[in-house]
Amino acid sequence: MAMASAAVDLLLGKIVSFLDDEVSLLGGVHDELEEIKCELLTMKAFLEDAERKGVLSEVEKTWVANVRDVSVDVEDFIDEFTYHINKQRSWSPFTRTFRQSLRFPKNIWERHRIATKLQKIIKIIKSIPERSQRYGVKRIEGVSNSHYDPNRLRILRDSSLFLQDDEVVGIIDAKEKLVTMLLSSQPQRSVISVVGMGGSGKTTLVAKTFNGETVKEHFDCCAWITVSQTYTVEDLLRVIIKDLLRAAKQHTPEDLGDMSYSHLVEMLASYLKEKRYVIVLDDVWDINFWRQMSAALPDGTHGSRVMLTTRKEDIASFPFGVGNYVHHVQPLNKSEAWQLFSMKAFYSFPNSSCPPELEPIARDLVEKCEGLPLGIVALGALMSTKSVLSEWRKIYSSLNWELSNNPTLEVVKTILLLSFNDLPYRLKHCFLYCCVFPEDYVIQCRRLIRLWIAEGLVEEVRGAKPEEIGESYMEELTCRCMLQVVEREPNGRVETFRMHDLLRELCISISEAETFCTIHNDQEPTKESKARRVSMQANSRPLTNRSSISKVRTFFMFAAFSLNNLPSGFQLLRILDLEDVPIVQLPDDIVNCFNLKYLNLRSTKIKELPKDIGKLGNLEMLNISNSKIRLLPVGILKLQKLRHVLMLHINEQKMRSFDCLDGRTQAPPGICKLKSLQVLDTVQVGGDLIKQLQSMTQLTRLGLANVSEADEEDLCKAIESMTFIEQLNIMATDENELLRMDALKKGPPLLNTLFITGKLLRLPHWFPSLHSLSYLALLWSRLEDDFLPCIQELPNLTKLWLINTYVGNELVFRSGFPKLKELFLLNFSRLSVIIIEQGAMPALTTLDIWECMELKQLPQGIEHLTNLKQSTFLGVPVELIERLRGEGIDHSKIKHISDIGYRHKTKFGWSHARTR
Repeated sequence: MAMASAAVDLLLGKIVSFLDDEVSLLGGVHDELEEIKCELLTMKAFLEDAERKGVLSEVEKTWVANVRDVSVDVEDFIDEFTYHINKQRSWSPFTRTFRQSLRFPKNIWERHRIATKLQKIIKIIKSIPERSQRYGVKRIEGVSNSHYDPNRLRILRDSSLFLQDDEVVGIIDAKEKLVTMLLSSQPQRSVISVVGMGGSGKTTLVAKTFNGETVKEHFDCCAWITVSQTYTVEDLLRVIIKDLLRAAKQHTPEDLGDMSYSHLVEMLASYLKEKRYVIVLDDVWDINFWRQMSAALPDGTHGSRVMLTTRKEDIASFPFGVGNYVHHVQPLNKSEAWQLFSMKAFYSFPNSSCPPELEPIARDLVEKCEGLPLGIVALGALMSTKSVLSEWRKIYSSLNWELSNNPTLEVVKTILLLSFNDLPYRLKHCFLYCCVFPEDYVIQCRRLIRLWIAEGLVEEVRGAKPEEIGESYMEELTCRCMLQVVEREPNGRVETFRMHDLLRELCISISEAETFCTIHNDQEPTKESKARRVSMQANSRPLTNRSSISKVRTFFMFAAFSLNNLPSGFQLLRILDLEDVPIVQLPDDIVNCFNLKYLNLRSTKIKELPKDIGKLGNLEMLNISNSKIRLLPVGILKLQKLRHVLMLHINEQKMRSFDCLDGRTQAPPGICKLKSLQVLDTVQVGGDLIKQLQSMTQLTRLGLANVSEADEEDLCKAIESMTFIEQLNIMATDENELLRMDALKKGPPLLNTLFITGKLLRLPHWFPSLHSLSYLALLWSRLEDDFLPCIQELPNLTKLWLINTYVGNELVFRSGFPKLKELFLLNFSRLSVIIIEQGAMPALTTLDIWECMELKQLPQGIEHLTNLKQSTFLGVPVELIERLRGEGIDHSKIKHISDIGYRHKTKFGWSHARTR
């Protein structure tokens, strides 16, 4: 329902844009589209009221479905009309005149068909309100919540207070940590935040901590309140006052229910002023709640504590006062998850243990929950009623359906839906979009944001780039624990993430109900759908139904079979993503998809792009990275809306060689005339390309290969003109070509990522001015002088890759590198000594040293790196390995490092192991 409202809202934006762009070509349909826009505005108002109300009658549900369907029809009309106009524009002047003079029959028939369809749509739209009045669908009033009963949820949360110890698994260490925080000697009021996704066990953990005798005896008074999404601060203040007075066996004022907010705050603050108290605020969704509540919780010097649970990182990390502590709830490990599941699923079985024939599938089910206690408990309770293997298999293969329809799992859906329902409508679309990726798929953040932009899901904000708005969406979703971050970029941005399996199942369930996306996989038969988005996963059979295909605007393929031709009827396709699909040739009819905005051919086996690619006038993003394509056709110059061209090829098997980064893709002369282009990475330098780059002041990311020493002046002038450049990759012609970049007066102010591949006499003089730089890679520089002093004071450098950077035998990190977290050294052929003086690299967490065959001892001073957590030694002398092993003389220096691995060559081959 919320999705229907969002769909109408997005469609309204499309209609407005269409009316503005195509006004001269609309002819007799302009007024009709204006009429449709007005009707849709009314529909949107109804849907927003329906979303606030929540539970709908069957008649109202039908009305919502009708609105959603008609919005699809209107979008179809706009796409088809645009397609018709585009075909006319593609005609040569002679052809256009000839066809118009003959009143070309097909043209006349096409216009008649489109006009007839529009009239039919208008008739349907007008009939919807008439039907709604006939069957009693009125303007909906009220704002009660949707999809769940707040009282039921409060009961579920509060029941955590009364769990027995044998019902709780995997919280002993976390509980002890929280107890330590509560009983610390900090005299000022401290706030302890426990954060995690819905169902992760936050409330249970805090409840077991709160109820401990040691904690209760330490404080003069205590209270627990559940906040939730729908609260009034006055009611919550009354609950606290009642609980405190009841525990103290004091009388509750009769006029408590009539007291104002200020009176309640004054009363509670006065009561707590001289006491050491602990207050738990469970399930906080809005930081404004704390601002309203904090005045009633005096910040004295008696050692009082406030504990809160939340799903939102920004609330947990809010600066509450003197003492702030944040505890991130971790998922249960495999052993703990199995223990909890077994307690619930097999309590009625002999010996309360899992039958051998059920164990494999039972463990697969537990893995689906990924350590989420709520899911484990709910699934365990469901499976406790199943004793036959076939029943277990049925549940496993249809978990999506069970999550939506099985009453036993309703609590899981209910809890997870809280997070989804709290999202703004644009973020609901963005979150649902994640289900197009297969289960356990590690999703690249930048890829997803480009997809959101191409879909029109990212709001246009004056003064901000769409990518920036998309990044804010991503941070919001991760902040709310809706997505799990796998890796962050050096500057803190999310680089990769994945979806929790249960959240993904919920996502798919909502997506199918709202016809947002259809997933084709091996676990269930292919269904025809009206969904605009199709994701082909596993080895599903291709689409064949023409009526279904005509609705598709977004097509993903993750299957491992070749796609020789797009199915007929795909002309209105907007997004085509074939990343990692082993296709060898792009179908010729792709150039007829005039509406295509996004084309991803990354890591395919395609060798060339269609010569007529210029027909794709709406294309904004082209990714041919790691494909076989080495030449952009001349037709690319017609794509004036093109914003991103990604062409870098990375050969991870050649990390030790100069050409591990291959940027030798050629672009036609004139590529610099594409004024919408913001990303060009990486193109081979030729002709006067570098001179032309001086006019591309809008670029934010640039990669250049085949750069020579003679290009210094033009290259530096080009870089100097790019005031918005954030990422720069410069590659020399070959490993013997000298790179010179000293003609640049100062470094680009926004530059955060810099790759330089090629021989350098010295680091350019402007390196110390790169105050925004977070990621630096110096590859095959083969510097003879100590270069570390030039970069050690960079204030934001967090990731440093050095590959064959230095030919000396000693590296000394004397000081600096205040934020450096990752250091990678590879292929230092003469390096025999590394010295790390105390105070240098204080934040370093990862140190990898590869292919340094003269380095026979550990870095001196490695014991000073107290934050170092992971270190790998690969291709180093056996003497070094012997020193770091358990009995080695340097073992004591690295005992603080939790993860150490090594791999070295012996006479029997490669030996590898981990010390812990």
